[in-house]
Amino acid sequence: MSLRHAALGLLSAGPASGYDLLKTFEISLAEVWPATQSQLYGELGRLAKEGLVRVVSEGPRGRKEYEITEEGLAELRHWLVEVAPNLSRRNDMLLRVFFLDQVDADAARGYLERLAQQAVHEHDQLRGVRESVISQGDDALRMYGDIALEWGLRLTAAQRDWAEWAAARVAALEQQKAGHAAAE
Repeated sequence: MSLRHAALGLLSAGPASGYDLLKTFEISLAEVWPATQSQLYGELGRLAKEGLVRVVSEGPRGRKEYEITEEGLAELRHWLVEVAPNLSRRNDMLLRVFFLDQVDADAARGYLERLAQQAVHEHDQLRGVRESVISQGDDALRMYGDIALEWGLRLTAAQRDWAEWAAARVAALEQQKAGHAAAE
């Protein structure tokens, strides 16, 4: 996903200023695709230059309200269903796990336990997002946002379960090694 398509997607729901879009990002997309103010305003300028959005009104202090154009809507729809998503196969966390034999068992188990705690923290944050946006209506953006949020909740639950399982495996291996050493 790109910031470009996130902005087009938000504008497909109706005209909005950069400030409005930034606030929507903060309450709905920050966990999926975070954006800073400078990134978003820069992207809006590029989208306008390319004819994918247009300025429909200007207010005090240079406040601009944008709306998506037909070309922008066509680009969004093309990206949604015709462009394959980037499913990155690189995972820094799993690469580290692969080489955990280079540290002692306590350090390896500690790393895995921290991953479990991090997953719990992220899961709790997502539950907080769900609770804060549940009262914001029943429009399509809310429904599909909730579907995306559910993916995050299920993923963080699976990450927690896996990390707890992996830490237990490391502990069991160490107990097994200790038992063999005692028997010799």
